[in-house]
Amino acid sequence: MAYDETDEEDRVIYHPNQDKATSKATKAIVVLLLIVSAVLTLLITIGGWNELQGAKVVSILFIIVFFVMAYFVQRWNRGVLPLAAGLSVILGVFAAIAAFGAGSWFDRSGSGYDHSGLPPDLIGLLCIVLIPVLLLLIVFAMRGFSQKWNIEIETSREEYERQHRGGGRGGYGGPRTAHA
Repeated sequence: MAYDETDEEDRVIYHPNQDKATSKATKAIVVLLLIVSAVLTLLITIGGWNELQGAKVVSILFIIVFFVMAYFVQRWNRGVLPLAAGLSVILGVFAAIAAFGAGSWFDRSGSGYDHSGLPPDLIGLLCIVLIPVLLLLIVFAMRGFSQKWNIEIETSREEYERQHRGGGRGGYGGPRTAHA
C-alpha cells in the first residue's frame, strides 16, 4: 500500500484519559494547590524579607518554579507532576523547620527582635498552613501522574467524530492531526 499524505491528514490523535472527569478534577486541584503554595511562599518571603538572609533566592526560585509548573499542568503536561511532588517535600521541610524548629518564626515574636514586614507569628502561621497544602499537592500530583494523561490514541477523523459525536472537545481544542 502506497503512502498517501491525505491518509495522514484524516488521522487524529486524542488523549482519552484527559476527557475523564477525575483527570480534569485532579488537574484543577493540582493547579490550584501549586498556585496556593506559590502565593503562601510569596507572602512568607515578602513578610520576612529582612530576616530570610540567604534564603531569599531559594524562596524566589520556589515561587517561580511553582507558577511555571502550574502553567504546564494546566496544559496537561504530566511530566512536571513528580517534580511538583519532590519540590513540595523539600519546601515542606523548610516550612516545618521555619514553623517548629529552633529559631522558628514564633521565637522571633519576643522582644529584642527586629520586626519588619508581617508579624513573626503570622509568618509562622503561614508556614504551618503551607505544610498541609504541600502534603495535598504531593498526594494529588502523584494521583495525576498515575492517571496517565499522556496516553495517545491515533484514529481516523471519521472514527473519532463518531465516538465523540461532533468532535468538539471543549477547552482542549479538539484532536490534533497525526502529522502535527
